[in-house]
Amino acid sequence: MILKGIKNRFLRIGILSVVGLFIFSVVFIMSVNWGLWGKLPSKEDLSDFQYQRASEVYTADSMLIGKYYLFDRQPIDFDDIPENVLNALVAIEDERFHEHSGIDYQSLGRVALKTILMQDQSAGGGSTLTQQLAKNLYPRRDRKQTNIVVDKLKEMFIAKRIEKIYSKQEILGHYLNTVSFGDNTFGIESASLKFFNKKTQDLKLEEAAVLVGMLKATYGYNPRVFPERSLDRRNLVLASMHKNEMLPENQKDSLINLPLTLNYREYDNNDGLAPYFREEVRKKLLKWTKEQREEGNEYNIYTSGLKIYTTLDYNMQFWAEKAMRDHMKSLQERFEKSYGKSAPWATNKKLIDKLIKQSSIYKKLSASGLDEKQIMDSLNQKKKMILVDWEGKKTIQASSIDSLKHYMKFLNTGSLAIEPKTGAVKTWIGGVDFEHFKYDHVAQSKRQVGSTFKPLVYTAALETGIEPCTYFSAEEVEYENLKGWSPGNSGEKDEAYLNYSMEQALSNSVNTVAVKVMEKTGINNVIAMAKNMGIFTKLPEEPSLALGTGEIYLNELAGAYASYMNNGRAVLPYLINSISDQKDSLLVKFEPKRAVETAFSEQTRQIMVEMMKSTIDKGTASRIRGTYKLNNAIAGKTGTTQNNKDAWFVALTPELVHVTWVGLDNHEIGFRSTSLGQGASAALPIFAKFMQEMNKHPSYNYITKAQFKKPDPLVLEMLDCEPVKRDGFFKRLFKNPDKKRKKQFKGRNSAP
Repeated sequence: MILKGIKNRFLRIGILSVVGLFIFSVVFIMSVNWGLWGKLPSKEDLSDFQYQRASEVYTADSMLIGKYYLFDRQPIDFDDIPENVLNALVAIEDERFHEHSGIDYQSLGRVALKTILMQDQSAGGGSTLTQQLAKNLYPRRDRKQTNIVVDKLKEMFIAKRIEKIYSKQEILGHYLNTVSFGDNTFGIESASLKFFNKKTQDLKLEEAAVLVGMLKATYGYNPRVFPERSLDRRNLVLASMHKNEMLPENQKDSLINLPLTLNYREYDNNDGLAPYFREEVRKKLLKWTKEQREEGNEYNIYTSGLKIYTTLDYNMQFWAEKAMRDHMKSLQERFEKSYGKSAPWATNKKLIDKLIKQSSIYKKLSASGLDEKQIMDSLNQKKKMILVDWEGKKTIQASSIDSLKHYMKFLNTGSLAIEPKTGAVKTWIGGVDFEHFKYDHVAQSKRQVGSTFKPLVYTAALETGIEPCTYFSAEEVEYENLKGWSPGNSGEKDEAYLNYSMEQALSNSVNTVAVKVMEKTGINNVIAMAKNMGIFTKLPEEPSLALGTGEIYLNELAGAYASYMNNGRAVLPYLINSISDQKDSLLVKFEPKRAVETAFSEQTRQIMVEMMKSTIDKGTASRIRGTYKLNNAIAGKTGTTQNNKDAWFVALTPELVHVTWVGLDNHEIGFRSTSLGQGASAALPIFAKFMQEMNKHPSYNYITKAQFKKPDPLVLEMLDCEPVKRDGFFKRLFKNPDKKRKKQFKGRNSAP
């Protein structure tokens, strides 16, 4: 009726259009609310949403050293968020937050006016913090322009529901726990740890303003990438706080004049402290969560927010890594210099070709159907490439073959320190650079252990009744039933006239004597002793085992040596003390795994410790005392394998067992000389530098000042003999040192 009274045809059409548009809009808005454009979360859904939380890895002294996550998020309670952070957030993002009920109609009107009528594209979206929380909880699936209106309406309805369920404080807490700060970092706590290396509750106001300022554009205002932009944005946040009467003018002015200072810490799997250790912990966690699922417990190391408390000591690991880097950088330089122009990575075409064909890129190109010439042409093609050495990363023009040659010359290392009485791992270094050398030389690598196996031989000998003052000739022997095998020493020909006590032979690592001790003891007895001491790897039943030709895991060797400090009982090195859930409620506690039975007697234990103390004081490891001036109570053993392929050093202190290996991943390349590649030169310095650093810190006196228990008088009496006896005149007269004595090796089946 009203429309009939309107004479102007165009006016009637206009009114009808407006009414129709209004009805359409109402119906459209209601259709979104009814879920016709996609189901909206119910009140129950919103009341019980769960964060995906990063699991956290802590040292034994509660230092956070790593995370496992899909999204780097560490939710915190509202009470742990400082008022400065909350004020900064409200001031810059939603100044009427405490007045509206989820939708700020005044802000929406302003945005509509500026965007539609004034064509101002910088007017923003008018979303409240509650709407942004809705967006964080239920991210937009489709980025098409046509769906923006639907998404905005959904977020408004969700925001209204959120406001009915949660208090304003709870909304702010949920928002700050879910919002993205870029770089796969979610939540204020993770951002605070990343950019300032501190918890949210410890943030200064100017630091809080930096983080809050990032929310408008997480990349554009990233303080690490764009510090000047971030500084301007921080100051705008502070100005907004002043405008909203949250910050006095004089304080605002003083804070604006402060420089932007970060303490950036990336929780990257490749970087940070103990990357090889963290990777081994991850593997063990995956195994544990699998076992838990079989029992009906659904834990995920990437989303469940587990807290993993490890055995690692933060300071000790830091010092161990520093000692490793200092030594390996110097050793690498000397290693390359020793080869000069005859380096195998430059001149050994046969070896280089072999490694090329073993490389993943060669296999990939071959699988794609390319012939040999095409593959080599591709691998020789130079391109911009980043190569890493001890000086850092360098971008150069290089081919894939250049890269392979570059990395095949790198020395690598494995190093482990454990508590001998429990097996708790205190330091773990699996290699020189986790980013480029993922292979872990502690847990994954089996290498020949060289002379570090000799103490196990001597331990078995003592247990079979051989007295420590038994003398063995150092004369080189050719064993006829071993295809003329003739192990030798690195000493002078005069050694043919010398007879060593067991202590002297072990401390000076005399090969000929070790084989003769093995012969008298029996190979089967030695292997049985090794097994009782925690060596589970199958060992070769050959006389060369006395010289360490068996390939053993580094952590196995550490557990075996621990028995000398643990009343004859071996231990199994372990990494995790306990696992808790996201609320820090204990889920599981791991107990040390120690051998139930002793592998050898207390008397044998004391004798072996005294013999290995001689190695440090006057034997192959004496540079511990001379070069490095260490006066700590230390026993130990050096080791070097054939052709200088592997260098070892094991150090025993009353409270610590430390094992180090140094060599190349490629078994076909060794050190050019024994003087450079022996255990005392290549491996020992890592422990020595580490111990020097520990000696500077009184809080570690319980390790550095610990003393060995005084041996029984009977043990000292048993060791009280001349270290070396020289053959008599007539024996020397009829012995030709240039001619090897021939005999049969008779120690294969000696009775236990």
